[in-house]
Amino acid sequence: MPKTKKFLSGNAISPKGIHSKTGIVELIEGAFLAYNAGRLREACQVFVQKMLRSDVTIGMSLTGALSPAGLGMAAIIPLIENGFVDWIVSTGANLYHDTHFGLGLSMHQGSHQADDVILRDQGVVRIYDIFFDYRVLLDTDAFYRQIIAAPEFQRAMSTAEFHFLAGKYVAARERKLGLKKKSLLAAAYKCGVPIYTSSPGDSSIGMNVAAKVLDGNQLQFDVNADVNETAAIVLDAKRRNGKSAVLIFGGGSPKNFLLQTEPQIQEVLGIAEKGHDYFLQFTDARPDTGGLSGATPSEAVSWGKIDPNQLPDTIVCYGDSTISMPLLTAYALGKHRPRPLKRLYDRRLQMLERLKQEYEKVQRKMKKS
Repeated sequence: MPKTKKFLSGNAISPKGIHSKTGIVELIEGAFLAYNAGRLREACQVFVQKMLRSDVTIGMSLTGALSPAGLGMAAIIPLIENGFVDWIVSTGANLYHDTHFGLGLSMHQGSHQADDVILRDQGVVRIYDIFFDYRVLLDTDAFYRQIIAAPEFQRAMSTAEFHFLAGKYVAARERKLGLKKKSLLAAAYKCGVPIYTSSPGDSSIGMNVAAKVLDGNQLQFDVNADVNETAAIVLDAKRRNGKSAVLIFGGGSPKNFLLQTEPQIQEVLGIAEKGHDYFLQFTDARPDTGGLSGATPSEAVSWGKIDPNQLPDTIVCYGDSTISMPLLTAYALGKHRPRPLKRLYDRRLQMLERLKQEYEKVQRKMKKS
């Protein structure tokens, strides 16, 4: 009988009926009780109860066409402005399409069943069920080519530096056009949230940078700086007696780049560390085919990416990010007050110096032995 009680100690499934005044928090806590709804509830609760503590530094990765669907405005900007995200790794495509909104260019709801031959003939570009004029691409390309011709871009820089400068220009364009909170790049610039791109050449932003090189432009993305800066962010969080959390939407290169910070610290630099403390992923990829990009949390333990003692605080919710992200954001805003902005971008060089000092200390110790 005692063993039976152990397995039946969970709350009885007896939800209240959903009614016209049911709010998001009540819905998630009261009706998301099992299967992936249950995992989403658990993810929301871990996010609010543990990850949003003041001593936790939260990194978020973004994969898939999220900004074209309006999630930059709907969810990511609120997460940034409320201090719920401290640093970001994103595909370049998300940032490129985010820029459209900051420039006052429009994207429209369409149909995924449209004839693409006809759309091409009419000068309309489709991202599944999102339509926009081909000139949106040309105008955004022109914007990037114009700003990267400025003197401040004529050097090698990390992608965080590039996005900070780009965000400054997008924010200025928003002000000129009288737009409010349209671009996550602009919001990150204002809030000091560094944004990295793990594959900077794999987007229209990178394509335009490459094109300008043919004209003699000196801008180069320093991927080495990206690797070291992101590792420095995580190490700094730990050395301040805090914790590191990862919030992952999708998978792919941004997920791995977010997680590889710990192997960079431990395996490559030889600095004593244990792994990220909290891990939340929202994905529609499956682990049984090897397609869950970057591995499950338990597999990530073997790489040193996740602290094995923190596995109970790691959750994978299988579902569409365009559904889970708004729900998580609404739940968090309904349950937790804003956190003070950490403004990690402003402390990049200071954090990098700490990483360098610890690495040099390890090197000196190895030479003595």
